[in-house]
Amino acid sequence: MLLQTKRTLSYKAIFFFVFVHGMALLAPFFFNWQAFGLMIFLHWLLGSVGVTLCYHRLLAHRSFVVPKWLERVLAFIGALNIQGGPVFWVARHRRHHAHPDTDDDPHSSKRGFWWSHMEWVLWDFEEFDAFEQYKKFAPDLARDPFYVFLDRYFVLLQIPLGLVLFALGGWPFVIWGIFVRLVVVYHTTWFVNSATHFWGYRNFDTKDDARNLWWVALLTYGEGWHNNHHANPRAARSGLLWWEIDPTYWLILLLKQLGLASSLRPHAMPTKTLSPNP
Repeated sequence: MLLQTKRTLSYKAIFFFVFVHGMALLAPFFFNWQAFGLMIFLHWLLGSVGVTLCYHRLLAHRSFVVPKWLERVLAFIGALNIQGGPVFWVARHRRHHAHPDTDDDPHSSKRGFWWSHMEWVLWDFEEFDAFEQYKKFAPDLARDPFYVFLDRYFVLLQIPLGLVLFALGGWPFVIWGIFVRLVVVYHTTWFVNSATHFWGYRNFDTKDDARNLWWVALLTYGEGWHNNHHANPRAARSGLLWWEIDPTYWLILLLKQLGLASSLRPHAMPTKTLSPNP
């Protein structure tokens, strides 16, 4: 089992996240409204389009289909978030769905809020973190040389991005466009692993602790309707009831209208809403 296998603290990961958060603390000294607006735009483009739409709904669950060229463009955008390359991200997420909230779940909420939020990223797991191990959960992506390339070099993509941002707006664009954006995208993504497994309501009686939590949905463009998602992970739509807004699904519908998305997988509607925190 993953959490009972040999694991060691990753000092490389600890240094990286301390460095990124430390650089983000410089934001007040480099503030301007253009840099703030850039951060909001990149949070949407790289977080919503790159992670939520591409890494999650398109690659991990194959909730819809897009042309291969567009899939690769979206995957490149996702890799700019430094959450791992597409093979790694998809493999770990598929493992989560295969064993939700158990010892085989990399960020099982059974180990507590902080473990499921971010502590799990600070460890190296002997059984999982090697490419030859985790590719077993994403063999479809591991066969594609482009995705393997992104898996190996995703961190280095920040260099050309940083140079472009510096040329456009100097250090304010670099601090807000890279470091503040990374911190915000990290924690909003991690809230799906943590907060939505502790608080919220349930539309479906799933075997895990996933819940629907409105404020996480707002921060993640629809990912906070987590109980809905766990009830039917392959569905393109997560927000089902009238108040469950799902901007990522709206974007998928736009791509469909443009002829760039097809084969959207449907989701069954809930018959009732279960009590909060059942």
